[in-house]
Amino acid sequence: MSAIAGATGKVREHVATIVVAALGTLFAVTLILGTGILTAALDPALIEESGTFRLMLLMVSVIFIIIALYVGAIVTANTFATVIAGRTRTIALLRLVGATARSVRSRVAAEGLLMGAAGAVAGWVLAEALALAITRLGPAWGWLPEGRDYPLFDPLTLVAVAVVALTTWAAAWAGSRRVAGVSPIAATGAAVELRPEAARRRSGRSVWAVILMVSGCALIALGLVLGFLTPIALFVAFLGGLASFTGIAIGAHLIMPPVLRLAGRVIGRGPTGALAAANAVRYPERSARSTIGLVIGVTLVTLFAVALDSYRSMTLLAFELDPDMASALDQTLSITTGIFTGLVGFSAVIAAVGLVNTLSLGVLQRTRELGLLRTLGFTGAQVRRMIVAESAQMTLAALGLGLLLGIGYGWLAAQTLLGSQVGLAAPTIPWPVLAGVVVFGAVLAVGAAAVPARRAIRLSPVAALAAD
Repeated sequence: MSAIAGATGKVREHVATIVVAALGTLFAVTLILGTGILTAALDPALIEESGTFRLMLLMVSVIFIIIALYVGAIVTANTFATVIAGRTRTIALLRLVGATARSVRSRVAAEGLLMGAAGAVAGWVLAEALALAITRLGPAWGWLPEGRDYPLFDPLTLVAVAVVALTTWAAAWAGSRRVAGVSPIAATGAAVELRPEAARRRSGRSVWAVILMVSGCALIALGLVLGFLTPIALFVAFLGGLASFTGIAIGAHLIMPPVLRLAGRVIGRGPTGALAAANAVRYPERSARSTIGLVIGVTLVTLFAVALDSYRSMTLLAFELDPDMASALDQTLSITTGIFTGLVGFSAVIAAVGLVNTLSLGVLQRTRELGLLRTLGFTGAQVRRMIVAESAQMTLAALGLGLLLGIGYGWLAAQTLLGSQVGLAAPTIPWPVLAGVVVFGAVLAVGAAAVPARRAIRLSPVAALAAD
């Protein structure tokens, strides 16, 4: 087996890819089977009267499956990009002996397909086991009516497995694009990340990011104006939000460094904090890869919560509902908010896996740097605090940006939908949901740093300095 295949066979480099594929498949298959179980549990007469019920449930499920796949693809692409950054020397050696960039990328993509397929199959098995447990325990415990024929298999679940595996393959190919920029001469040096000035020179990607953000903002402005005339403006605003958010994701290497710098002012106290703050912005590509998935997850959770809460307050303002109707609306939207937050929150969990993995790989690839710090007098406790501070800085930056974007996009959805009824209205902030997001971020910041910090301080300074 070739050097690149051997290097990419390291289990710790592939754990996140397998976990993300498994989570994505578990989510998709559970929604598909859950739709069938829910349909079987409802009154058959109701289903007969509304033949489109299952179709509507499937359509809603597909939307959230696409969201989870989108976040999973970004996390997987970023994972492979981080792995490739750590294999610069190995790839350069292959290029030196005649391997083409395309052949190396093909091997990496094939590896992504293998890891994605393994994770997808594991997720499918877990989802089937979960469905079996629900259909067996549900009637016994009174959750589900007895005597119904609950489905335990749906051909669509196999489609979900194939889609997740192919998405992982495509993400691995996209994440390995840096291979083309590795020259054979790099075999004489160590693996390095792009510095800020080099990252900014990636003009094609930056231009597309700016174009998408500017055009998206223009569509958002148009949607807001049209919102005072017709609810159809929601579709215009949706296109604008999609374009602008895609631009933010593509241009994360431009957007995240200033946000990280701002977060660093909060974290960067003392020598360890200052060093951690500098590390987070020294390599914008690595920091952007670590944080953008979490930004997306937090944005989606906040968006749905703010949109539904703002919709409730605007509806009460526009239609002056009586107390009974208002109470019914509150109950319905509370249930809807809980369901949507749980569904979208799954994407945030996938993003959290990405943050933990990229931070772990980053520490692994900086073994010599950490060994040098230990040689210069840093204690194990100081190294641990530095890694925790880096994790906290990236999490704080992702939470801050995600919350701002989520509040903005959520208000935009409600405003363009009901602007013709209420005029200009302020957003309604669901503080309990936002507090939950912040608590989740705090736990993630500490948890993400635990394993890499422990690994970093266990290695002796001499062994660390001798690492490649």
